Order: sequence, then C-alpha cells, then structure tokens
Amino acid sequence: MRRAASVRVPATSANLGPGFDSLGLALELFDEVTAATTASGVAVEVEGEGEGTVASDERHLVAAAMLRTFETLGVKAPGLHLKCRNRIPHARGLGSSSAAIVAGIMLADELAGTGMPTADKLALASEIEGHPDNVAPCLLGGFTIAYTTEDGAQAVGLDPSPRLRPWAFVPSQKGLTAAARAALPEQVTYADAVFNLSRAALLVDAVTRTPSRLFDATDDRLHQSYRASGMPESMHLLRELRSAGIAAAVSGAGPTVIALSVEGGPVPHEAAGFTAMKLSVADGAAIVPTSANSASQASPGSKGK
Repeated sequence: MRRAASVRVPATSANLGPGFDSLGLALELFDEVTAATTASGVAVEVEGEGEGTVASDERHLVAAAMLRTFETLGVKAPGLHLKCRNRIPHARGLGSSSAAIVAGIMLADELAGTGMPTADKLALASEIEGHPDNVAPCLLGGFTIAYTTEDGAQAVGLDPSPRLRPWAFVPSQKGLTAAARAALPEQVTYADAVFNLSRAALLVDAVTRTPSRLFDATDDRLHQSYRASGMPESMHLLRELRSAGIAAAVSGAGPTVIALSVEGGPVPHEAAGFTAMKLSVADGAAIVPTSANSASQASPGSKGK
C-alpha cells in the first residue's frame, strides 16, 4: 500500500440541453484531493466548498468512494487522512458529487497500486453515482457520450472544437438533483422525443466539428421546461441568453446555466444574481505529484480538523 497520493478532478456539465443523462463536458474548474494512509480511522479536512458543512469521517463522499473501491478491488482498507481543496460549487449542477466519487476511486486505486482499468473505474463510478453522464467526462475529459449496457456504463470520449468557449453562470442558491428528477414526467410525447433525438445527434456534430450549429443543437423539450418552476431565475437567464443568439442550457440538474459560446460569436454578459465563470474544456481526472508536506500531515493516528 502506497503511503500518499493526490488527484485533480474537473467540474462537468451534463445534458447540454438535449443530451439527457448521456452527454457531458469536462470544465477547467478543479477539486484537488490528497489521501494518505494512517494506522486506523478516517479523517477528512476540507478547504473551500463544503468547508464546515460536509462530513469529516467515512461518510464524506470521497472517503466513501475510496472504501467502496478497496472493497471492489479485494484490498483491505487502511486508515485514511484526506485533505480536500474544493473549487467546484456544491449542488449547482457542475458535477461536484461525480468529482468526489471519481477522486475516491482514483485515489484508492493509486494507493493500492492495482492499475484498475479506466472502463472499470467508469462502471464503478456510475454505479455509485447512479448515472454516467457526469462521471464519464470527469474521468475521460473533453466531450463524452455515455450509455449503459448489460455490462454497465460505457462512454466514448471526443475532442471538442477548439473554437468552443464554455461559460458557467452559477447562482447563489443550491439545487437538489432528486427534486429536479422528481419534476420530470413519466412519459413524453412522440414529437418531443423525436425533437430531442435530432438535437442530441446534432449536438455531437456541433460540439466537435461545426460550432455554428450549437444554438439549434442545445434546444431541449425533454427536461428543462418541467424543471423551470424550481429554478425561475435560471430559466429567465437561459431565455435571455438564447434570445441573444447564445447556445445556453441548464447545466445538469441546475441551477447553473451553461453557455457554449463560439470564438468570434456573441459573448455572454454578466448576469445579476449569478457568478459568471469563463472556462475552458478540461482533460480528465489525473493523479498528480504529492508534496512531502501533504504526506507528512498524515502520520499514523493523525486527525482532521
């Protein structure tokens, strides 16, 4: 068992309009987590998002994902000390839970030295999260198409156009994925299903080859309108951006709004009540060098703050 490891995991935006539970994009906004083995117990320190509010023991999502991964690998779990530096907003539709799960899987595999295949990491992350649309871009980076088979979650990674310029408009209020899913109908019309199929297919071309088609490609009839009452400010901003000719959609379950601008095209403006973040498309999760200082903080028996 290796003594310490660090990982960097990106934020993600899922759905991108019509690609419900399927399409996702990795964004250059990262959480960094360092894990070190200890004699026993689990202690978690958090800086940034979630500081003082999230669990500081084995219930913390990164720690829980690590313990689940050790179990899956057939490896006895050591004591753990985690230090999380969080920049991804929580409960805003930017994949913070997926980032935590992927971080936990990556760290457990690195500490155990098992060389877990990426496909197995994706399947486990999707099983823990419940759907693969965020964990896929978090793991693979870039633009991803996720789907499930009898063998579990699968994903295809594609390179987005270099002309793509993502913006995230993050509100102060949080959203709940469970509540957003509960707002969805059990059935949709044939016309709406066909509409989303055509737009989702078009979105693959728009993101990767023909950004001029992004505005049409990000339209949706499957989920955004049904969730509107739960995030009226976000839907108002969404309509404003689209009325200005900017391809915009609810990011994941919201309430963040993602705008996919194009180099040389209309540029999103600041929006009252939202923090505007100009981002780039990110690579996937990666193990990064662990500083001696970080490792030394986790001597046997050490406790988190």
